[in-house]
Amino acid sequence: MRREHAPQNAMDEPEEIARFRDRCSAFMGELLDELARTPGRPRTFPEVEDAIGWPRRRLASVLGGVSHLRHAEFGGRRPYRFCGDRDSASGRWEIWVDAVQAAAIAA
Repeated sequence: MRREHAPQNAMDEPEEIARFRDRCSAFMGELLDELARTPGRPRTFPEVEDAIGWPRRRLASVLGGVSHLRHAEFGGRRPYRFCGDRDSASGRWEIWVDAVQAAAIAA
């Protein structure tokens, strides 16, 4: 059974999600756009990297790079969701956006 990691940190207000999308780096924007293509579908980091055409570990680097923005401007909240490796179907960290997040990212 999938259990989301820190669900209280996931953004659910479309205006906040859109503002995050406008403020983030080009790489983070590319990641959000890819996640928004398949809302509600958790994927491992390598699956997402393959879909974008990124080398391995870039996704983790992008998430680390956006940490300051998340904490400085958004109280640590994020416009995506996680499952930890112990709680995911794959046994690896998985990332996705829900339908509300996807719509706000695409707007």
